[in-house]
Amino acid sequence: MPELTRRNFLKTGAAVGALPLARAAAQPKRIALITTVFRLQSHGQHIGDRFIVGYPYAGEWHKPDMQVVSMYVDQHPEGDLSADRAREFGFHVYPTIAEALRCGSSKLAVDAVLIIGEHGTYPRNGIGQILYPRYEFFEQCVKVFEQDGRAVPVYNDKHLSYSFEKAKAMVDASRRLRFPMLGGSSLPVTWRLPELELPLGCEIEEALMIGEGGSDAMDFHALEGLQCMVERRGHGETGVKSVQMIEGVAVWQAGDEGRWSKDLLDAAFSRSDTPLGVGETESRPEDLVMSGALRQIAPNPAAYFIEYRDGLRATLLMLNGGLKDFNFAARVKGMPRIQSTQFLLTPEPNVTYSACLAHGIEQMFETGVAPYPIERTLLVSGILESCLTSRAQNYDKLDTPHLGVAYRPPEHSVYCRV
Repeated sequence: MPELTRRNFLKTGAAVGALPLARAAAQPKRIALITTVFRLQSHGQHIGDRFIVGYPYAGEWHKPDMQVVSMYVDQHPEGDLSADRAREFGFHVYPTIAEALRCGSSKLAVDAVLIIGEHGTYPRNGIGQILYPRYEFFEQCVKVFEQDGRAVPVYNDKHLSYSFEKAKAMVDASRRLRFPMLGGSSLPVTWRLPELELPLGCEIEEALMIGEGGSDAMDFHALEGLQCMVERRGHGETGVKSVQMIEGVAVWQAGDEGRWSKDLLDAAFSRSDTPLGVGETESRPEDLVMSGALRQIAPNPAAYFIEYRDGLRATLLMLNGGLKDFNFAARVKGMPRIQSTQFLLTPEPNVTYSACLAHGIEQMFETGVAPYPIERTLLVSGILESCLTSRAQNYDKLDTPHLGVAYRPPEHSVYCRV
């Protein structure tokens, strides 16, 4: 697989036969929602409703100048809300993706597409990934674009695909047809406590992220949070050289051997609002890390070791039982203290951090310009797949020549400050 570089990007962007991006349509912009399920608290409902009824942003209720005009729902479990939403807001739920994009007509009839391939009942592969049909949904959209000679912006929720090969094909298609594409999760765009933007071009000496949750779901959030911080180093992202995933006692042994920094763990953990402690009445977060008590309350941790092509080494520790949030710490050359922050995740049912994500999606739908590069989501998709492959292959360290994903981050970190 060829290395993904800026040069390749420019070559692809100049390809003959690229489809014209749809021009501004009559207001409001028309949105097609393509999702696996649409029930309460599913990603389809969360993000879809941001464009159906609006969302809280900057201290007021914000209703995008956009309208969901069609929907495709792959599965209809108990609690499905799609038919009720369609009746209330006057759109149709179509039996196929092509019909949803064409709104029952013979030509593409929307200005943007939301692909939300999260939740629902789908099988797992041999390395534990849920086989959500994000790539398949995207492929059907691209087929309509090609047939109808017009392309529109696409947002794909979370990782692009369980397969890096499929994820890269998605990015390649967006370049070939010249439509803006955005992906990823809420973590990079939510509030940071405290606000922390690493200087563009800084030299990061070591980085560490901590979080909790099940593999192939919450670990993507954590990896993407890590990536949105470390991508600001040097002259931009150059890709990942190797990865390794380990679990259990081996994680604590790796810390004792200096493979990851206890000082960084202490700094990241100090930002947590959810230290669980040894017991409900005996929680002492100030010494959980250094006293060793964290080993008792998080006995089955996982460590994701990432070696970047430019020499940076970063670690993700998933510490189930130890905390319930996501926190980052790094040593940065020229800064006297360890830099650390929490990625704020507000509670259900409103989970306003998804409103921060919706704001970025809305910006892209309105302007035709993605607020941050899709290569970040592509790279993290590949890191996750490779780490889970390492686990399945006896926790071996794996070289990752296919993850030569190079890109420049935005000048300013795109996260919520209002």
